[in-house]
Amino acid sequence: MNRFMLNETSYHGKGAVSAVVDEIKARGFKKAFVASDPDLVKFGVTGKVTSLLENAGIPYVLYSDIKPNPTIENVQHGVEEFKASGADCIVAIGGGSSMDTSKAIGIIVTNPEFADVRSLEGVAPTKHPCTPIIAVPTTAGTAAEVTINYVITDVEKKRKFVCVDPHDMPIVAVVDPEMMSTMPRGLTAATGMDALTHAIEGYITAGAWELSDMFHIKAIEIIARSLRKAVENDPEGREGMALGQYVAGMGFSNVGLGVDHSMAHTLSAYYDTPHGKACAILLPTVMEFNAPATGEKYREIARVMGVKGVDEMCPEESRRAAVDAVRQLSEDVGIVSSLKGIVREEDLDQLAEDAYNDACRPGNPREVTKEDIKALYRSLM
Repeated sequence: MNRFMLNETSYHGKGAVSAVVDEIKARGFKKAFVASDPDLVKFGVTGKVTSLLENAGIPYVLYSDIKPNPTIENVQHGVEEFKASGADCIVAIGGGSSMDTSKAIGIIVTNPEFADVRSLEGVAPTKHPCTPIIAVPTTAGTAAEVTINYVITDVEKKRKFVCVDPHDMPIVAVVDPEMMSTMPRGLTAATGMDALTHAIEGYITAGAWELSDMFHIKAIEIIARSLRKAVENDPEGREGMALGQYVAGMGFSNVGLGVDHSMAHTLSAYYDTPHGKACAILLPTVMEFNAPATGEKYREIARVMGVKGVDEMCPEESRRAAVDAVRQLSEDVGIVSSLKGIVREEDLDQLAEDAYNDACRPGNPREVTKEDIKALYRSLM
């Protein structure tokens, strides 16, 4: 049996952000807890939403103690602030950091027995849906607005842990490319390659099936034609990426990912490497490792990424073509292809141990050992 979960409602396209007010009113919410990171507040991106709330007479409190890799402490503080606010819904504005923090806060508020944030790791047996979340992404990458996953950093233990909980799904996603238009070039590239990683890993993961394949292959196609334009801040590219990353999220949230994400989570925990950048650096190399266990799927990846003559290629050639197409896209948007200067040799054993134990690793299509992971890290140093 396969299960598939999506938002109750989602809005897409230019101007969609206005739906935030409509949804709050229609659902009878009285006060919003707006969760957004400090930079978005500073540069006025959060204000695009809070001004709508103000004009509609909807009270809110702003919570911005959110880090790029959200920590246990961010969540604990957020729970305290939510309880003190008198709010009855969360409006999460930002990328994966704001969304993940909001999910953890919302789950603990309605399931207080999980106040120890570490207890949420893996598939926690929560009993109640989280505080209602209206999610407004400002990056085109994580698709956290449509997933049942979130990731929290344990600073003390230098590790990230993945939480998978059907109760954390935002009830509403508002995907407006105009909310993403202020993303700088580097962030657009990194988050876009994160979205591509979601789509490719979701497409080849051990849990993939026909319904998830439909979403993932379409997401790869949209991202491949849109990311270069989005990096140049072309409106058509921005709109394509807003949709492509969401479509990828519709798939991978329901079937899982693989060792690329396991390794990327570990890099972020150890070196505070931005998640999207870590995924992007690893992706071509991990694809090469996984190729023997992917059947004909790389042929389809190459096809939708614009490679010509794929039907005349043998399996090995089509796999190489898919990896080359991904590597070329990564280079074109300015992603470095090395972990030199990031990973330290003396950390490799522990990095491999932590990546192997990450919740995403079992979904990898090819069996992978700690030594394999260590070798993959080292090959990029």
